[in-house]
Amino acid sequence: MNTILLLTASNIFMTFAWYGHLKYTDVPLWKVVLVSWGIAFAEYCLMVPANRMGYGQFSAAQLKTIQEIITLVVFSVFSVLYLKEEFRWNHIVGFIFIVAAAFFIFKKW
Repeated sequence: MNTILLLTASNIFMTFAWYGHLKYTDVPLWKVVLVSWGIAFAEYCLMVPANRMGYGQFSAAQLKTIQEIITLVVFSVFSVLYLKEEFRWNHIVGFIFIVAAAFFIFKKW
């Protein structure tokens, strides 16, 4: 569970590092790059331990799949609440396909 919590927290930081500046288009690019690097450093401080702790319990492919699903969930919430963008039906369809992909990655064949 620690792996999932750390991956979630790291994705929250990375989403703000990558997309948080989109609300501030009047701020010079060099400033948002520096701020984004600072936020991304915090993300790495969470992501690296999450992967280190999770590896062995999960395979590398499973860790990456978990991270991608968390990323999409975090980004969806972020885009609706922070960027005020609409969540549309095609996003739900895409998520269904991603869940299907996760099923195949986690299934023991």
